[in-house]
Amino acid sequence: MTTKNLSLDHLIRPAQTDAVTSPLILMLHGYGSNKEDLFSFASELPKEYIVISAEAPLSLGFGGNAWYSIDFNAAGDKFSNTEEGIDSRNKISQFIDEAVAHYPIDEQNINLLGFSQGCILSFALALSEPQKFKNVIGLSGYIDLSLVEGDYPSRKFNHLGVYNSHGSADQVIPVDWARKNQTILKDLNIDFLYEEFPVGHGVSPQNFHSFKNWLIKRENSF
Repeated sequence: MTTKNLSLDHLIRPAQTDAVTSPLILMLHGYGSNKEDLFSFASELPKEYIVISAEAPLSLGFGGNAWYSIDFNAAGDKFSNTEEGIDSRNKISQFIDEAVAHYPIDEQNINLLGFSQGCILSFALALSEPQKFKNVIGLSGYIDLSLVEGDYPSRKFNHLGVYNSHGSADQVIPVDWARKNQTILKDLNIDFLYEEFPVGHGVSPQNFHSFKNWLIKRENSF
């Protein structure tokens, strides 16, 4: 499958089936990383999916990119650039529309897989446009409601599934931030699984196998 020239730079692994259209897993990397990062385990994901790894639009130099800037004040407090985050959320949404138009993607089966900042954007996308997505796999991130569009509690989430995991020893994004996701997801009646692993800011082999099995079970339940 030839990689198309779309609005976000990306890598693609075609589905290994004869189906006319295939479900999509869209990978969104973390701050300071790039499209190569999560794509390194694309070959281990179920073969019936098209896997696309998108690259964030903000260059940090030396091969690193970001979906939005993170700034620090003199006291060392961290601030996220909300305006850039919302802009990236919209760019990803546009990119998904382009991908559906140019690749044989089943638009009724679009799944997000995000790590860290990519996880935060995945949640922002799913809560802003839940009709667009089937599942969210959110790794080592949290729900930032300032990046979610409008009156999100009024939207329908009954079809959406969420797998959310975090490292209990994460020193980049505190695990307490991720634990708060559960209350938000429960209040929205979203079907979710939350898990913690004894690691830092990363994805352990056990974590990978857990979310992969969760995705397979979700796919087989429909």
